[in-house]
Amino acid sequence: MGDSDPLNDLGKKIESAKKIHEIEPKSEDHHSGLQHAWRMVIELVGGLAIGFGLGYGLDVFFETLPIFMIIFTLLGFVAGVRTMLATAREVQKDHISGLSEKDR
Repeated sequence: MGDSDPLNDLGKKIESAKKIHEIEPKSEDHHSGLQHAWRMVIELVGGLAIGFGLGYGLDVFFETLPIFMIIFTLLGFVAGVRTMLATAREVQKDHISGLSEKDR
């Protein structure tokens, strides 16, 4: 009889095939977190800039004190924070769904 066991050889082949098809852990998780952080910062700054621009434009048009600029800058800040929080919820939902898929 031969020196090798057919079941043992089959087990080794199966293990090597599993290793080839294993999903490697993402090394980009750090970068995707950084992308989400920049996205949130841009949303906040964008809201502020749009609110400031609209308010300043209305103040120039109506020749008023900077009342519209103050009001619209605050509204832009609130809109930016709301958008930023929506992004945070989306990221959290994706993260939780990703964790549950790993458990499968």
